Amino acid sequence: MLHNYRFIPETMKYKTFRLTFLICILTAGSAAGQDGLYTFSLQGLGGYTTPDVVPFWLRANQYGSVPLDGASLSLTGSARKEYDSGKGKLFDWGASFEGRANLGQGSNVTLIEGYGKVRLGIFELRGGRSKKITGLCDTTLTSGSWAVSGTSLGVPEVELSIKDFWILPWFDQFFAFKGNYTHGWLGEVPKDRPGETGIFYQRTYLHQKSLYGRLGKPAWAIKLYGGFNHQVLWGSEKEYYAGPYYNDDYLLTNLSTYFYVITGKRLTNGNIQQVRLGNHLGSIDLGFEYAFKGGRLLIYRQNLYESGSLIRLANIRDGLNGMSFTSMKKNHNTLHLKKITIEFLYTKNQAGEVWSPSTPSPYEGYYNHGQYYEGWSYNRVGLGTALIGTRSTLRNDLPAYPGEFFINNRLYAFHTGVIGQIKDIHFMVKTTVSKNFGTYTTTDEEQSTNIDNPGAYGIFGEQNQLSTYVEIKRRLHNGVNLGLIGALDYGTLLYNSMGIFLNFTYSFKK
Repeated sequence: MLHNYRFIPETMKYKTFRLTFLICILTAGSAAGQDGLYTFSLQGLGGYTTPDVVPFWLRANQYGSVPLDGASLSLTGSARKEYDSGKGKLFDWGASFEGRANLGQGSNVTLIEGYGKVRLGIFELRGGRSKKITGLCDTTLTSGSWAVSGTSLGVPEVELSIKDFWILPWFDQFFAFKGNYTHGWLGEVPKDRPGETGIFYQRTYLHQKSLYGRLGKPAWAIKLYGGFNHQVLWGSEKEYYAGPYYNDDYLLTNLSTYFYVITGKRLTNGNIQQVRLGNHLGSIDLGFEYAFKGGRLLIYRQNLYESGSLIRLANIRDGLNGMSFTSMKKNHNTLHLKKITIEFLYTKNQAGEVWSPSTPSPYEGYYNHGQYYEGWSYNRVGLGTALIGTRSTLRNDLPAYPGEFFINNRLYAFHTGVIGQIKDIHFMVKTTVSKNFGTYTTTDEEQSTNIDNPGAYGIFGEQNQLSTYVEIKRRLHNGVNLGLIGALDYGTLLYNSMGIFLNFTYSFKK
């Protein structure tokens, strides 16, 4: 029996495929977003911290929204418009503003968030300052994602992205992906030029991109995740290499420079030998998710890279390992643990131990950089995990090499976080215990690095640290919440400190 097939020319097949694919892209995600409502919030915070010290968990992962030390009052206001969901819109827009005013010793006003965004199908274009976390982890309770943890203020940027996993229209919904491409402005950043004395302030930008995939149909209980993120601080390369040490060896155009930045290609010319332009950093992430009737389990691993050691597995011991369980049960009469997160961060190896495979760089030196004097930071606050400390955040008597901005990047830490409810009382608890070993320049351990006279500026030793955070709140009525926040640091890494604040929040939607 012959079937009556309709003949379609190859060119028409290709055009039909392109049109179908374009329609899938534009229509997918049209129902994404939240409530499509305007949300307004006003928060008042009043309390006290140990003088001259703000406890760790009152400043870490707070997007730069930090109270003053000592006695202080603060007022935070926000207004937000999210995408409209449920109406199948092809095009939509959103915006957000959040500002904080602190009153106390050293009063200040800070723009925490301010951006506008538009969406066309699955694509989003966003511009401004955003609260941002980069990397695969539980963003609500994490100790801090490796690349961007949300501790510092957001870098002003323009970002094109696919924010939510988009399911490919082939393979029976088995594959999905998301990603972003970003250009940001850090302003004038201090840099150290070889062969010359003094610090040079030069304009600097942020390049950031990511791509993550998901294997597993939406209805499946098990899903696998994998992907990478890549960040670069860069800018003013011509000015940086204009000194007499390089003899005008830098010949790249602006466009060629950008190509070297985004690809990580090494530049070699004259005295410039095998150099990656800018400060590169990122992670390669893996995840496993199991969803069942009572909840959802997420297991993840962030593998760290900076100087290329990861490709040889030389620093494979280092990374962020996490497990997060989210309960789907509804129980308001007794204790209900809504989410539990456990993490282990290890950064002590850095491809610098005696057994580590040889690499082009002697070791990774996480977050520090020879050219960028303040390393992986923005406005002198680390962009990555706050567990890796700068000179200004640690005890003054701990030794440090003068050329390093992050003076404690070799550590391991255990971290737990819990969100729960007891009747009408909601609570959040975070506890972090760490052992800290400074850097390779302040250790007397046997190592494979080529550091001249390690420990010449003192031996960091082993410093133990405990940091905790407790927040409780109760909804009164009509969007009014009253709460209490407390934090405590105890150990030999940070100064012992405490802080306690009364929190009042009023929010509504329109």
